[in-house]
Amino acid sequence: MKSTSTQKIPSLNISHLQLKQQGTPLLSLNEEVKGGEVLTIMGPSGSGKSTLLNWLVGMLPSDFTATGELYLNGQDITNTASHLRHIGLLYQDPLLFPHLTVAGNIAFAMPKGDKQTRRDEISEALNQVGLAGMEKRCPQHLSGGQQARVALLRVLLSKPKAILLDEPFSKLDSQLRQETRQLVFEQIQRYSLPAVMVTHDQSDAIAAQGKVITLDTLSLNEVAS
Repeated sequence: MKSTSTQKIPSLNISHLQLKQQGTPLLSLNEEVKGGEVLTIMGPSGSGKSTLLNWLVGMLPSDFTATGELYLNGQDITNTASHLRHIGLLYQDPLLFPHLTVAGNIAFAMPKGDKQTRRDEISEALNQVGLAGMEKRCPQHLSGGQQARVALLRVLLSKPKAILLDEPFSKLDSQLRQETRQLVFEQIQRYSLPAVMVTHDQSDAIAAQGKVITLDTLSLNEVAS
């Protein structure tokens, strides 16, 4: 696949990926995810889900090897340094800095710019997710659902070109899980971000309304959702 200078529809293209662990084949993948879509990866521990995410962000452990290419919006980023890939990562834990306010946590990952413009952008984003006026709150004084929303905004306002979801809802109770999941998928569509989600929960895959790939320790099976 050749790199193109312009591309109207955002996309993350995993081209002919072959992952091996100490020479043993682990997984094979050839997929394109367009902006606003969620590719869901499911499978047991040891099937390669976390390794795939590590490869996507450019942090593959030394005992793994990979062949294949990764394109983001038509640009080959296979060998691009992790911090230059513009790929956001949302974990199952919010991982908020306790010494920073809500606004400070969000601003931490934002591109440099006019301070007032950044403050206005943070306030607008908080309002959109039901957290208006919480800029100066401490993370430890927020509920689990509120912390999850702040973590999401921190990723989104870092201006990623794609987003990875690593079991992002697994520690939330049933009702909160449903609400947060809906919010995350709505924001992925709003920002037109290609997304790859790793999860153990079938309901996450159903809610994502995208393609589902199920891995096992021996082979890879693709299942249309």
